[in-house]
Amino acid sequence: MLTERQRHILSAIVDDYIRSAEPIGSRSISKRGNVGFSPATIRNEMSDLEEMGFLEQPHTSAGRIPSHKGYRYYVDHLMALGAQEAGEEVDVMKRFFAERMQEMERVIQQVALILSQVTPYTSIVMGPEMLTTTLKHLQIVPLNERTAVAIVVTNTGQVENKTVTIPEGIPMSEIEKFVNLLNARLKNVPLLHFKSKLYTEIASEMSRYLSGYEELLIMLDSVFERDEEERVFLGGTTNMLTQPEFKDVDKVKSILDLLSETPKIIQLFEGTDAAGGIQVRIGSENKMEAVNDCSLITATYSLEGQLLGTIGILGPTRMDYAKVIKLLDHLSKDMTQLMERWYK
Repeated sequence: MLTERQRHILSAIVDDYIRSAEPIGSRSISKRGNVGFSPATIRNEMSDLEEMGFLEQPHTSAGRIPSHKGYRYYVDHLMALGAQEAGEEVDVMKRFFAERMQEMERVIQQVALILSQVTPYTSIVMGPEMLTTTLKHLQIVPLNERTAVAIVVTNTGQVENKTVTIPEGIPMSEIEKFVNLLNARLKNVPLLHFKSKLYTEIASEMSRYLSGYEELLIMLDSVFERDEEERVFLGGTTNMLTQPEFKDVDKVKSILDLLSETPKIIQLFEGTDAAGGIQVRIGSENKMEAVNDCSLITATYSLEGQLLGTIGILGPTRMDYAKVIKLLDHLSKDMTQLMERWYK
């Protein structure tokens, strides 16, 4: 448990390091008008905070920088979302949503662009239902001997219809077995992962019970084809290059490589929307090694309580957490209100 003085000093160090990207010394902290401790007292507390793992001392510098543990404590216990934080940027977002944007895709693209302009970080916006839409029910209705309609019902209530060609020589009884097996084994699986699970987890079982199962899998290919590229929007990808932490070419290259591959971006986001609201992953809390020197802050937008999409900001661990969290909090609420206006 940190003392009140240690909390005050840690908060000041994180705030100053976010602004300067330079190690913070005791003298600079003592000059802050709201601190009121001598440099000697601050030095002693900084040493204790370092021993507890909240601060790090880079190289031989006399100053300290926050550790991932220090950032986590700051986000969880110290960060103040004051009325002045991100005020101008929030106004920019509100003016944007005041405009009557008619196309969802255009809105998502613009959100990613604006976020990358009002912050020095990289913005990632996942389109509606990217991670959350799951299969509720599949039905195949024959129209004639070679043609049928595949009907997919999702957990959001969306119904998709697609005409498919029935493989030659496959009786309708086999198709019914095929559909029953899929409904039993793949209900509630995200549509994004449906095809991979179909070929890896279900194929061997199908081979035991169904003749011509390979042709049936091909028949469904087009039904569950999800266009990932059109559902993920990036803004400010090269903003990473302006951050002093990423002067190392190899370090920033691994981040840019990740951001160039949509499946990896989706993997980075997986699990962030489980509880909804604002979520913060600091450093090694991120599952992918390429972003272990970054923080990812995410928020969701929804319709009638159903999650539709996720908005994220990726930046260095020396991120302005208060500003970004306030921006995403306002943005997620605005996106939710926009969805409600469109769909009601």
